[in-house]
Amino acid sequence: MSDTQLRHIVEAALLAAGRPLPLADLAALFDDGDRPAIGELRGALDELAAAYAGGALQLLETAGGWRVQVRAEYAARVSRLWPERPQKYSRALLETLALIAYRQPITRAEIELVRGVAVNPNIVRTLTERNWVRVVGHRDVPGRPELLGTTREFLDYFGLKSLDELPTLAELKAMPELNPQLEFPGATEAVAVESADDELPEPDALDGDDEELEASAGEAPGLVAAPPDPGL
Repeated sequence: MSDTQLRHIVEAALLAAGRPLPLADLAALFDDGDRPAIGELRGALDELAAAYAGGALQLLETAGGWRVQVRAEYAARVSRLWPERPQKYSRALLETLALIAYRQPITRAEIELVRGVAVNPNIVRTLTERNWVRVVGHRDVPGRPELLGTTREFLDYFGLKSLDELPTLAELKAMPELNPQLEFPGATEAVAVESADDELPEPDALDGDDEELEASAGEAPGLVAAPPDPGL
């Protein structure tokens, strides 16, 4: 099998999959008699990444493997192909997710101490249903509270290979649209109850609200080249 043919097979698989593919899945595309070595597959991926350089597509390695996606600067226009509105998430949800990502493993009480408000159960449930957050253990204190951490799906969605690729806290604080509170308040400061306004709202309820942030397939993570299968 020629290097060109191998690269074309790998490219076709990545475009058709609509999800990250690890090397094992790429190798499984071939019969035992013509299966390329891991080094050959990596070489094909490197050639594909070089071919996409400067174009509308990019090859990205995430925690789940490799995927082809539309570059972020073109994703907003391409997303118009799908008429449904992108999911929007509240500031409270994004701040909670950021705390879990940067301080994991972390308990709900520790999140509340940082944010100064009680965590709405809907927020943790939404993050869990998205498979962005999971219980990774229990703190060895009375009550054994759950310890929360991020998942591989979290890394894949945001286009990260590992947690080491998260932006630094200094970079996050420089983002005026986010500006999360990541410093512990005074230990004696009262913890307020998060209002119903901080629950995950319906998309229609967010129009024109400057206090909400949007996270969608057309934003920072980029747009996967192959649209999701509507039957999934």
